[in-house]
Amino acid sequence: MAALLEVKNFEAAYGPTRVLFGIDFAVEDGGISTILGANGAGKTTTLRAVSGMIGTSGSVSFDGERIDRVATEEIVRMGIAHVPEGRGTFTSLTVEDNLTLGAYTRKDRDQVARDFERVYGYFPVLHERRLQQAGTLSGGEQQMLAIARGLMLKPRLMLLDEPSFGLAPMVVQALFEIMRQVNRNEGVSMLLVEQDAALALELADQAYLLETGRVVISGAAADIKGDDSVRRAYLGY
Repeated sequence: MAALLEVKNFEAAYGPTRVLFGIDFAVEDGGISTILGANGAGKTTTLRAVSGMIGTSGSVSFDGERIDRVATEEIVRMGIAHVPEGRGTFTSLTVEDNLTLGAYTRKDRDQVARDFERVYGYFPVLHERRLQQAGTLSGGEQQMLAIARGLMLKPRLMLLDEPSFGLAPMVVQALFEIMRQVNRNEGVSMLLVEQDAALALELADQAYLLETGRVVISGAAADIKGDDSVRRAYLGY
């Protein structure tokens, strides 16, 4: 399977402080890759850098086209949806208004109404709450809304930053099952940053372990999950 996203010799910095040091990784077309690591390893920075939000060097290619010097808004228009850590919902707007904003870059306006129904099919609770202010939703519902808003872009690739953070285990399991369905049913590729390594490795095809801004282990998620020494030394379970 060909790589949809391919990152080579990637470095990123906040001002003079370098955070990523020459990392390589890829997301296959229709696949799921996960980036694992401790707090401060550079996981969130990696997603921000792919989205063009911070200064980088090295190359980032999306569907064969270089995007490492492309503005963030153009990266979105190309079909890359970034679901940030902390959900990033517009709390004073309704659920439906949040979803509408997710589709603001699209030109196929006649298809947007149909995609509301598609997204509500994955998240029925959002349909029930569609006229409710987003800030009144539970934490799990807000995370669902953040992912649903990303889907309204009709993306080819979703960047997901800690979707399980702060959620009850049952909610997390339901959310990850929906992500699995979206990937299988629609072929949406995903780059997942996740603190729950066991859960991420269960979902992903490929895994990359970051340590202080460097990839120290990479490979098939199933192989890494099955390596007891790796799990004990790096993943803590």
